[in-house]
Amino acid sequence: MGPLHGIKIIEMAGIGPGPMAAMLLADLGATVIRIDRATPSNLGIERPLKYNFTFRNRKCVPLDLKVAGAAELVLKLVEQADGLIEGFRPGVMERLGLGPDVCLGRNPRLIYGRMTGWGQTGPMANAVGHDLNYIALSGTLGFIGREGQPPTPPLNVIGDMGGGALYLALGMVAAMMEARQSGKGQVVDAAITDGAASLASSVFGLNAGGQWNAARGTNILDSGSYFYDLYECADGKWLSVGAIEKKFHDELFRLLGMNPADYPPQSDQSSWKKMKGILGAKFKEKTRDEWVAHFGDAEVCVAPLLSAEEAAVHPHNKARGTFVEIDGVLQPAPAPRFSRTQADLPDPPQPMNDENSLAALGEWLDPEDAGAWLVASKGKPAI
Repeated sequence: MGPLHGIKIIEMAGIGPGPMAAMLLADLGATVIRIDRATPSNLGIERPLKYNFTFRNRKCVPLDLKVAGAAELVLKLVEQADGLIEGFRPGVMERLGLGPDVCLGRNPRLIYGRMTGWGQTGPMANAVGHDLNYIALSGTLGFIGREGQPPTPPLNVIGDMGGGALYLALGMVAAMMEARQSGKGQVVDAAITDGAASLASSVFGLNAGGQWNAARGTNILDSGSYFYDLYECADGKWLSVGAIEKKFHDELFRLLGMNPADYPPQSDQSSWKKMKGILGAKFKEKTRDEWVAHFGDAEVCVAPLLSAEEAAVHPHNKARGTFVEIDGVLQPAPAPRFSRTQADLPDPPQPMNDENSLAALGEWLDPEDAGAWLVASKGKPAI
């Protein structure tokens, strides 16, 4: 049932990190109800519902929050909820009559999770932006890229999903644990700028200690070193090499038919470019899978770069169940794993219709209030 079984979360429909945080909590067993617009609109990158994985494991109910009485219906859910997730610009929920003061007034134990790019305060709090803007301002994006090249956008993984969704989910779980002791709820202000900076703490530490070059692509971890990079193989596929420690480095050389003593010390940065050329030529001698077989179980920190399709069927991932099939679609399984309270297989994303709405609301409201909700969702006065 998952370690969060019994926890009830309200999700106000949004894009990116909000749905991801809701998915993470739902995957771990929480009951999450998603409140969406009464008139469907395109939020984020459009795709068929079954492929919008971050919408899994919960039902969606429609509501026009500007209709008279709509806020009161949400507050009836708030009275039962452990947490609420919203990702609007600062002040929007307050204008809708659903700000934290009102919600905590109805449920003093509520954890009110606020997901934004810039945060609830600061001179840019109300500015528009997307993932790339947030990680740029955080200083994290500036670390990522190859020498002489512009910074590389790392999808929306570091910002939206890592610095946003994960920090919101962790913050809400931490606050819910504290509320069990204090009996008091609170607001969790999760800003992607904050989270992205926090994710890069180790690199910021290297930079502060004078162990990080300002020029991208010249450091150990950013493709500057020859022993921590990707190499193209004879078939055009790629192999990842992460032989940072000397014992792994020297074993890599041995299996490549090279004597480490014949080459400059690993720490000699002036030789890194030359060594990249030497290793690059070596790796071009075999295909990716031939190299995987060649290295076998040797301790060299080498792994193939896999496509999404290859990753889903790799023996290690299959053995661990890293990917699961839901509604005929392979997708990442819930993580992490638990020895005693492992979560059930997620449900696929559900279409928004009266049947699903009533089923979802039935876990929260009595039939009369659930009926009023459906009236409000059609754009008529709710109460």
